[in-house]
Formats: sequence, structure tokens, C-alpha cells
Amino acid sequence: MNTRLFQRLKVTGLIAFASILIGCGLPSTGPNKPQIYSGTQASSGPAWVIPVNEIVNQKTALKPTSGFASHFKTLAKVGADMIRAGDTLGLTIWENVQDQLLGEMGPTTLQTVQVDGEGYIFVPYAGRIQAAGNTPESIRKIITDALKEQTPDPQVEVRRIAGDGATVSLLGAVSAQGIYPIERPTRTLSAMIAAAGGVTISPEIAQIKLIRGNRKGKIWLQDLYDKPGMDVALRAGDRILIEEDTRSFTALGATGTQARVKFEVQSLSAVEALAQLGGLRTDISDPTGVFILRSEREHIANNLLARSDLTGAQRIVYVLDLTQPNGIFIAREFMVRDQDTIYVTEAPFTQWSKTIAALTGSLAAINTVNATATGN
Repeated sequence: MNTRLFQRLKVTGLIAFASILIGCGLPSTGPNKPQIYSGTQASSGPAWVIPVNEIVNQKTALKPTSGFASHFKTLAKVGADMIRAGDTLGLTIWENVQDQLLGEMGPTTLQTVQVDGEGYIFVPYAGRIQAAGNTPESIRKIITDALKEQTPDPQVEVRRIAGDGATVSLLGAVSAQGIYPIERPTRTLSAMIAAAGGVTISPEIAQIKLIRGNRKGKIWLQDLYDKPGMDVALRAGDRILIEEDTRSFTALGATGTQARVKFEVQSLSAVEALAQLGGLRTDISDPTGVFILRSEREHIANNLLARSDLTGAQRIVYVLDLTQPNGIFIAREFMVRDQDTIYVTEAPFTQWSKTIAALTGSLAAINTVNATATGN
């Protein structure tokens, strides 16, 4: 009876042994290189496998674009002294007589005089005065001339106090969100952001969105310093939003991590992306099997494949071989894009090691059963 049981177990063990030899059921981080190649077609799709070289880098190197349209860049700076509807003024009036129109001896101060929606202010004994469109100095002369007829040699001081007539709002990743007046030191985009305490995220991935009415423009924060023409003049009612770059790629396979990963720089190369992941895993990664999967734009796909009949986005599988003499240099020049998938295959010896481990475990289990059956 024990002999028959042993024979049955031995047959079962041999079947398991054969199954392991053909690689059935072995765990893996994903498909290997032959499986990826077999799932694509080199000449007719539905996915195109393209080894990356210098020419491929040139044809696919697209940097993220941003910038302001001409209607943002051509406007001059707002006149810092120009009064607008909604602004607030402070007035002080001195009269050169004892019997004063505006009160007792000494200066008369009107702390806050609001410019109404039609652009006027009211000053006692001077009446309703057009303030919007004038500078504080012009308003001073108008008030002085109006009071001259009633009190000799009046002295008038007009101060511009920040109001809501020429303001912008700052939102998002800035130190102090809020509403800020456009004043002489803050008439441009960079100056206004500085007045709000600067950004609170990495400058490398900070984006600035400027909204003016129904028009929008977006630039990188770095553009303000690299491209002076992007430091546009502000207008009343502008909204400035500072936000973090939302681009990301997905990492799978034999990498240091498997996750959705955000970009840390504006232009991300394949080498930099692998570095963000912690590099390739030295114990299982195949440096000849670094794949970048992308839905490539129609015109780029046609250019890459020397065709003109492809329509719509095309599924492209780019292949990087880091073991080639210039493999790392090529990977340094290949730009990763938003929504790319980086997949690294396992090295062939990894599957062999798993097979050996599985065989060893199976044979050990058979020997254990054999010893139990024979009583040894």
C-alpha cells in the first residue's frame, strides 16, 4: 500500500516538475521581452515597436510649451498714480483764515474719500469732482481751484490710499493668498507674486495661470526670469493662480517602485525618470528591456514610421537598451511625456532562478512525502 502511494506521489511530483520546466505559473512583475514583441507588429500595428536612437530622439523631442498671447504682452504698465473708480483717497486741506469753511483752526482731514462707480468724489464746498482718470496732483489742483473762490489761498494735499479700484487676486501656492492693489512697485506679474511672499512649491514645477476676463495664459515660473517678455503688466481684475505641475507617468515592472509618479522637472528624460524611481533593480531588471509605452501624436507617428496614412494617436512602444555603448546617452536625450508608461522587464536569469527555486521546493516536498510514506 505504501509503495503504491509512493508511486502515485512520484507521478504527481513529476507532473509538477514538468509544469515548472515549461514555466507555467511562475510569478512575474509582467510580460517579458519576447511576450511584448509577440504582442505587437513591427509593420502594421496595432502597436509599433521602435528602438530608440538619435533620430528617434530628434523626432520625438517635444518640450512642454507655455506662454502669453500678444494681448497680454503688448499692454503697458498701469500708471501707478492714475485714479480709478473704487479707489480710496485721503484729503487734507489747510485754510489761511481764522473763520474757516471746513472747521476750526488747523488742517481739515478727510481720511477716506471713496471714488464712486462713475469716477467722482465729493468734497465739501468744492462739490462733485471727477477723480477717475486723473492723478492725485491733478485732483489737488481741481480742488484748490474750486475752493479759491470761497477761501483765500487754500492748501490741499491728496493721497492715494489702496482701494478696490485697481487690484488683482492671488490664489493657489503662494505664501499669502489675497487681494492686492496695483501700486508702483507691483505693476508686473513677478513683482506682484513677490509681494505675496513668493511661491510655496518647488520653482521647477510651479506654473502661473493669468486670467483676464475670458482670456487665459499659462507660463512656468522660471519663464519670468528666463524670458523678460513674459513678465507682463497687470490690469485691474486680473486673477493669478499658482499651481503645481500635474503631469505624471506610470512605472511598472522591475523598477525601484511601481506607482504613478509626478514630474519633478519641466523636461524629464528617461534617465531622470528612472532615477526618480530609484533606478533599475540590480537583482531582477533587464537593462536591455526598458520600454516606454505612449499614445503618440499622429504627425510624429507618421514621421517616425515614414508613412502618411496613419490617422489619430498611435500606440508606440519605444525600446531603450542601456547596455549599448551610447545607450545611456540616448536615454538621457529621450524625453518622457505626460501619461507615459515606463515598463522594465525582468532579466532572463530571474525566471531561471525562479524555476530552480520552484524545482528545489517541489523535489524537497516529494522527498518529504516519500520519507513519510516509507516511515524513514
